[in-house]
Amino acid sequence: MSAVLKPSFILRRPFPRCAVSEMKRFYAPRSSNTIDDDISSISMTRVPARLKKRLSKQGLSPENMEIPPAPKHADASSVTGPGFASTDHDLTQVKGLVKDMVGVVPDSTSTPTEWFPSDTQTYKEWNKQRDQSRKAFRPRVDPSKTSLILFPGQGSQFVGMGKDTLGYGKAKELFEEASAVLKYDLLKLCLSGPISTLSKTVHCQLAVLVCSLAAVEKLHEQNPEAIESCVGTAGFSVGEYAALVFAGVMDFADAVEVVRVRAEAMQQASEAVSSGMMTTFLNHTSKLKTAMLAAREFCQQRRHIDTPVCTVANYLYPECKVIAGHSEALDFVEKHARTFGIRRTKRLPVSGAFHTALMSSAQTPLGDALRKVSLHAPEVPIYSNVTASRFGRNPEKIAELLQKQVTSAVKWEQVMHVMYSRPQGQDFPASFEAGPGNQLGLMLKSVNLKAFRKYTHVDI
Repeated sequence: MSAVLKPSFILRRPFPRCAVSEMKRFYAPRSSNTIDDDISSISMTRVPARLKKRLSKQGLSPENMEIPPAPKHADASSVTGPGFASTDHDLTQVKGLVKDMVGVVPDSTSTPTEWFPSDTQTYKEWNKQRDQSRKAFRPRVDPSKTSLILFPGQGSQFVGMGKDTLGYGKAKELFEEASAVLKYDLLKLCLSGPISTLSKTVHCQLAVLVCSLAAVEKLHEQNPEAIESCVGTAGFSVGEYAALVFAGVMDFADAVEVVRVRAEAMQQASEAVSSGMMTTFLNHTSKLKTAMLAAREFCQQRRHIDTPVCTVANYLYPECKVIAGHSEALDFVEKHARTFGIRRTKRLPVSGAFHTALMSSAQTPLGDALRKVSLHAPEVPIYSNVTASRFGRNPEKIAELLQKQVTSAVKWEQVMHVMYSRPQGQDFPASFEAGPGNQLGLMLKSVNLKAFRKYTHVDI
């Protein structure tokens, strides 16, 4: 008596609520003799305990089952297991079925959207273009013996930051040099606040920059191998300047001056129009793009704003994006969040819509400041917020990307994919967050849990 077994993917589907229907799916239908003969061949020892229990509640047993007739297209006389082909003939038969399902014969002119191309060179070449890890730097060394250093951005500040770094290396000298450039005591502001002053853009960006580099001094003294074995670095927003100093692209004093100009220009742009930023927590059914489009239409038609702005400013992790734009647009999204499937919203305590077109007036002074300093080729690969790929070695291109950064979304989620994508089974490098807060670690946990297990925060 031959048996026709169902494809294995059917067996992997969730079981239905009805136990009888569940048994029909679980067992292969028979194609010959009588139903009684087929039923008698089923042994209760093969029935899972949970099915026995559910059958007994319904007053049923395998003998009560009505097994559907076998499919006409399959002949599995040589099949020896549930859903698995064991001979070349079976494999040929499976390929024939797939070809019939698709309706297109694979050839050199076919595109990956017309057929199942997973075993062809065309697909492999096509898939390479979609792999973000191709943008990453992969030295030919054991990944477990390397490190990556991450630098946080604005919003991670707190009163008292920097205190735990003062006894290490040249950390205190960094604060003194920055204070000389800024003409005020930056260390005192970091240690004593008040938080209202520290959180202002003109102070916060500089405080985060200096504290992050002071954390590197502490890390270098406590764990010098972490610095020596570093194979990549990245910074979130203003943290990118700390990464540039760490990689030798610009001098510390020059970075302080450039960030000072950047912060002042962004503060002025924020005061020119009522704007802000808001974190949105999403799920797979959320319609964030539609919500932002509706918000822009609302601002244009009801609030008479000529060029309304409402766009993604920060890509944090798959279920979380930060949007920014006119205050009226954010109010609209916040009020109608449930309509667009947005789980939750949270306004950020910042003064403007950073990383949007509303910051375009800050580009000119920042560009002027960058042209006044010397930029060098990076000694360590740095991953750009704008492109989510490595900075090149051309100083002019680096300056151009830094200028674009103030009006472009921070692609942090994409940067994490590029830095941490690894073949299955390969180890991950150690990760260190140098700076105030541990937000980057929490985002890494949401993007790549295995990489997060080797994450360490440098307390400051």
